[in-house]
Amino acid sequence: MRICVRPSGSRDNAPGAHRETPRLGSRRLAPLAAGAAVLLLPAAVVAHGQVPVEPTPAILIEGWSFLVDVWLPVILMALVYWQARSMVNRRHPANPVPRWRLWSWLAGLGAIILALASPIEFYDTTLFSVHMVQHLLLSFVAAPLLVLAAPITLLLRVASPVARRRWILPVLNSRVVGVIAQPIVAWALFAAVMWFTHFSPLFDAALEDFTLHRLEHALFLVSALLFWWPVIGADPSPHRIGYGGRILYLAVGMPLSSFLGLVIFSAPTVLYPHYATLERSWGPTPLQDQQWAGGIMWAGGDAAFVVALLLTVAAWMRHEERKAVREDKRLARQRAARQAVASSAALPRQPVTSVPPVAAVGPAVTAEESPPA
Repeated sequence: MRICVRPSGSRDNAPGAHRETPRLGSRRLAPLAAGAAVLLLPAAVVAHGQVPVEPTPAILIEGWSFLVDVWLPVILMALVYWQARSMVNRRHPANPVPRWRLWSWLAGLGAIILALASPIEFYDTTLFSVHMVQHLLLSFVAAPLLVLAAPITLLLRVASPVARRRWILPVLNSRVVGVIAQPIVAWALFAAVMWFTHFSPLFDAALEDFTLHRLEHALFLVSALLFWWPVIGADPSPHRIGYGGRILYLAVGMPLSSFLGLVIFSAPTVLYPHYATLERSWGPTPLQDQQWAGGIMWAGGDAAFVVALLLTVAAWMRHEERKAVREDKRLARQRAARQAVASSAALPRQPVTSVPPVAAVGPAVTAEESPPA
């Protein structure tokens, strides 16, 4: 991202003005300090100092930030998943991790980068509509893609039996995980985060404070992961729901984004002082920008839920087809067994003949040859 520096005033350039002699090495250290600020300091903190310039194609290409707190965790998670999948595939070549799960994991991480390190992040504190796109990417794109990758299953497969028994399974079977994995609790947490963050002082405060802004993003991502886990997650869950329950779960969840977007779209005044007081010479008015944000939440959230419903129905149909195939095979085996029993019972029995008398061993003795008394 760019850091604009205003030119120095005329006071320093006036004739006879005293000029302070720069310290040794200050000119050499200044570029390094500026580069470190770009890499390490939050982009939101720099952006709050002045309004970014109007978006242009060049900014959309070059306006990516390389913040350590975003890129480093994402790169580490990508490498860890890649290495774990390779280890499982070497150990179990007959049952490898599907490749589409790897691509789902990488796509989810890519959505996080797009939300937090692209020009979207550069303008999120300037345009509410861009901020809403950021929230949709975290909640409705990154979270379901990460859940589809089944990271818990991969962790269980790559871990040693001792690690599974001592560390992983106790955490998965703990009371805390059992409570937050409840579909009703996960649904309620997701609804609370979406509505509370948009209609509480937290939203406006997060626009002015980098730490709160990151906390808000973490709330959106974690609550969305818990929300999508019972529906599309392939990982083991203490509370698995059937396909009919999943469709009901999604159908009831769709009004969350619909009503939220409708309320924001229909608000007669600007809801957040940060956007209302921001002096911007380009783009829509703050109220128009807020209406765009409400429309994005309304349409984007509904589209995500419709896609999830269609995929769930398709998965249900495939499940029923596989179930029907298994049932047909089972019935075929039973019919084959009954036919084998019936065929063996219908075979003609061979008649049993009488056994001939066994001849005496040695020559027969006649009356004439019998010894005298």
